Amino acid sequence: MKLSYLITPTIAFAFGIALSTLSWSDDGDATGWRQWRGSDQSGVAAGDAFPTKWSESDGVDWKVVIPGTGGSTPVAVGGRVYVTSGIEAKNMLLAYDFASGKLLWQTAVGADRGGKHRKGGGSNPSPVSDGELTIAYFRSGDLAAIDFDGKIVWQTNLQTEFGEDTLWWDLGTSPLLTDDAIVIAVMQSGPSYLVSLDKKTGKVNWKSDRSLGAPEEAAQSYATPLEAVVDGRHVVVVMGADHLTIHDLVTGDELGRLGGFNPGGERFFRSIASPVLSGDIVVCPYSRGATVTGVSMSALIDGKGDASIAWHRDDLGSDVPTPASQNGQVYFCSDKGVVTVIDAKSGESIWDVELPNSRHAYSSSPLVAGNHVYATREDGATFVITGLSDDKSKLIATNVVDDDEPFTVASLIAVDGSLLLRTRTTLYRIRGEGK
Repeated sequence: MKLSYLITPTIAFAFGIALSTLSWSDDGDATGWRQWRGSDQSGVAAGDAFPTKWSESDGVDWKVVIPGTGGSTPVAVGGRVYVTSGIEAKNMLLAYDFASGKLLWQTAVGADRGGKHRKGGGSNPSPVSDGELTIAYFRSGDLAAIDFDGKIVWQTNLQTEFGEDTLWWDLGTSPLLTDDAIVIAVMQSGPSYLVSLDKKTGKVNWKSDRSLGAPEEAAQSYATPLEAVVDGRHVVVVMGADHLTIHDLVTGDELGRLGGFNPGGERFFRSIASPVLSGDIVVCPYSRGATVTGVSMSALIDGKGDASIAWHRDDLGSDVPTPASQNGQVYFCSDKGVVTVIDAKSGESIWDVELPNSRHAYSSSPLVAGNHVYATREDGATFVITGLSDDKSKLIATNVVDDDEPFTVASLIAVDGSLLLRTRTTLYRIRGEGK
């Protein structure tokens, strides 16, 4: 496959129905923001009333200093906020009360192993939670399910079971939470695989090889798998090692494979940004932010190979931030702070807004909440763009907090009318000015 054309559809297809966006409130609905990029992995929050303006002295409901080091995005379920951190040489899962910010408990899960990169640590993967069990995964390979009271239900170590990791940098892949299982992608130089574990027991459901022959660092991926439904079948979608693959959620069997994302055989095309879904299309950032490709999942599973490519662009992309997806549109934030919205069906740009210049980059992924896009910079500043529905997009707010030391890499999340921001050292609950 040679990805060389610009926004050139190669097939016609009908869009399927996107996975629904789930919501949660303090009245007990236990869906919330269950995993990285939200309960449906779109980067979109349910509801339309979220704060747009705040500062350290106005609009912050509470803030707490998180001990240790970590870059994981929080999750919020059933009145709790969960986050991981490396504390005193141990991997820790911490639970905070959503209403007050009070630390409820912290549970150790093996020895911390991190610090290969100044932006990272051993606690970069986000935990996932269904409201009863919270599963935490760390660079050390430690993986554990912890109950509502902070007690370990089961624990394993993927590296002990399946071999040491060979990533050049700190782990970034988060677990995928499904109804019954946890799916983790291990994509590295050397043996690579997907593994599914029973959510309640930790027993391995299946393990599928994913060694695809990508050169050197290009074999390494920090992206998170997606769950999708294609023609009524639940599948796992994985981007990395110069390939897009689709696997059966129940068996792990590979259903479709598309290569050619690295036609020049570049040695350092590691993946950081994850793919995102829009109906039948999976949008795949690649080439260290230089390209993005839209692929029809149903066509790929049907064996159409290159003909499953709906469009390809070599003038747009995102190296680190993962796009958000809503109503047939995909929202990109480049590492330099250009927010671009495209049509998921055609790949064509709809609008873009350039955020203020700074020496700080963008590693956090954009959030779509209400009629706004939120983009957080590595110094903790969050920019708010309005006008998503009427094509009159513009920057309306720049929000800064006291913890402006590099590097904020966790992504902003939105739950129950509030925003949760994790900076380098601090967790904020934000309800906006005058609230």
